[in-house]
Amino acid sequence: MKLRRLLKEKLARGHVEITLSVDRNEGDGFRLNRELVSGYIQAFRAASTEFGLMADPDLNVVLRLPGAMGGNNNLNQGELEAAVMAQIEQGLTSLNQMRDEEGRGIDKELRERMANLLKARQGVEQHRHTVLRTYADKLAARIQELIGAQADKERILQEAALLVDRSDIQEELVRLNTHVKHFLGLLDEGGEIGKKLDFLLQEMNRESNTLLSKTSGLAGDALKITEMGLLMKAEIEKCREQVQNYRMSIVYIISAPSGSGEIDACLRKF
Repeated sequence: MKLRRLLKEKLARGHVEITLSVDRNEGDGFRLNRELVSGYIQAFRAASTEFGLMADPDLNVVLRLPGAMGGNNNLNQGELEAAVMAQIEQGLTSLNQMRDEEGRGIDKELRERMANLLKARQGVEQHRHTVLRTYADKLAARIQELIGAQADKERILQEAALLVDRSDIQEELVRLNTHVKHFLGLLDEGGEIGKKLDFLLQEMNRESNTLLSKTSGLAGDALKITEMGLLMKAEIEKCREQVQNYRMSIVYIISAPSGSGEIDACLRKF
């Protein structure tokens, strides 16, 4: 329970595995498990008599039985606990220091990718009005072709304007910009923000998908928007990989003397 409390105090989240092993000194000696060895030898001889075999038990085989030999079990539990707790606390401090260092590297990369995302968004914004004009002209020409010269030109343009308005990507660009600002704000706050960042990246990915779907099928400058939209999706996906799949693995070996040997504890943080 002391160890659990220490882990909850030092680590905010994650999965922890702690393995403790005791290496005994040569002077600790070994103890023969007489009950186990005796039982094995008696069973061996009984089987030999029953089946009429002439054989003697091999001592080398007997002593290799699990539990046949063991060290002196005289560990001082109080010393053991004090030594392990002290060293694990030191290990957790080192672990958090490394996590901070790794976190700064990830923070830098995420900020760079957000900058690339905003740059691509600005490029899309520059071509938005040209795409709208192209879409309106193409739509008006197609409608005129289908219904003939008897149609009201103003009516056609009104209908075209409505369709073009539905195809406008301004809302997606505004929301994308808002999500990026929120994302950077969370990075500035620090703390446990992984789930929030992942949610924002999902929203960014949704906006980029909508942007691409609204500009598909158009030539000219729309192709540039498609190219920049794919770039935005690539940057978002790389950020999601960092936020979702980032795992830090550390093996920290500590040693502390006890009454019966050296205690080696391995603290592993995933």
